[in-house]
Amino acid sequence: MRKITILLIAVLIFSCQQDTTEFLYSGLYRAELKIKDNLNLPFLFKVKDANTLEIYNAEEVITVDEISYKNDSVFIQMPVFESYIKAKVENKIIKGHFITEGKDRSVPFTAKPEKTRFNTSNLPKTNISGNWETTFSPNTDDSYKAKGIFKQNGNTVTGTFRTETGDYRYLDGVISGNQMQLSTFDGSHAFLFTATVTDSILNGTFYSGNHWEEPFIAKRNDDFKLADANTLTYLKDGYETLEFTFPDENGNQISLTDDRFKNKVVVVQIMGTWCPNCLDESNYYAQYYNNNKDKAIEFVALAFEYAKTEEVAFKNIKRLKDRVGINYPILLAQTGTTSKSKANEKLPMLNNVLSYPTSIFIDKNGKVRKIHTGFNGPATGEKFTEFKEEFTTFMDKLLAE
Repeated sequence: MRKITILLIAVLIFSCQQDTTEFLYSGLYRAELKIKDNLNLPFLFKVKDANTLEIYNAEEVITVDEISYKNDSVFIQMPVFESYIKAKVENKIIKGHFITEGKDRSVPFTAKPEKTRFNTSNLPKTNISGNWETTFSPNTDDSYKAKGIFKQNGNTVTGTFRTETGDYRYLDGVISGNQMQLSTFDGSHAFLFTATVTDSILNGTFYSGNHWEEPFIAKRNDDFKLADANTLTYLKDGYETLEFTFPDENGNQISLTDDRFKNKVVVVQIMGTWCPNCLDESNYYAQYYNNNKDKAIEFVALAFEYAKTEEVAFKNIKRLKDRVGINYPILLAQTGTTSKSKANEKLPMLNNVLSYPTSIFIDKNGKVRKIHTGFNGPATGEKFTEFKEEFTTFMDKLLAE
């Protein structure tokens, strides 16, 4: 009798837990990530049904289809990346945290039905459409250059910042009076840019989640150009080839001297599963590789992961390969850190590893012919188109040799 009573109590408790679960309601939501006591980073998403939603950043649409419910919480797993949102739903209000366990990061998250990313109360005092020469962390040892590329229509602003090592992807925001606000959330990184605007100067602050902020200043300059991405990383004197041996997911040690790479044009991709620019590049490379399997071409990626164990790192690698459709090998080069100096220790023939991603082009004789630092993704518009044209032209040249 006592066992039956305990069983009935357990069933009642479980039933109560199930009854308290609220599922996501369909519709458009405005989310906020709390990055400071008085500052939130907004983005928009649309719940299609209880198990699917779409995140919007300017022209970008990110489909999220791994949503689960446990007890009174909803778990929204970001596509490809390890980060997820854990929250509770109450009367269409979603409240919880955006969590990246591998980096021990947690950002307060709230969302409710709304249609506007940023509220605007004033007409814009200027139009920032065009190119802007930008300096982040000016007058410091950490200073670096970027190129702001913006389009403005009324209050609405879209665009991105290109740096010498990549871009800040699809930025979406407004100008109200003389105040600019731009944000993006891609499932891994959450960026917010705020600035006071004049016709010729942007004076602002860049926030990455709740763990990083730095000042920036930008001035109009349609003639400004960043350094050539093909000149920043190179082989040290005395080297003509790239050498490495790293494991794949089956424990096989893979090297460029293996038969699969002999007499072929090889692209070596330095990347990480946590890196949105690397994801953009991987999407392009996977499509190119799948469309050119009949040619003497091979790709191989070297993953530098912050995951603390090989088991977790390979789980993240498999997730990326499955979601993107990558059919070339991704080797595990490093765990526990994404430090570029540590990465350079694994590839000592390079002058430095400046960026994730970096691509190394190797001809049929095994010689390094070009190294491209960073990646100009689809958010950069014309620059992305230029990259694809340059890439295919150079690959065709190497194949013809």
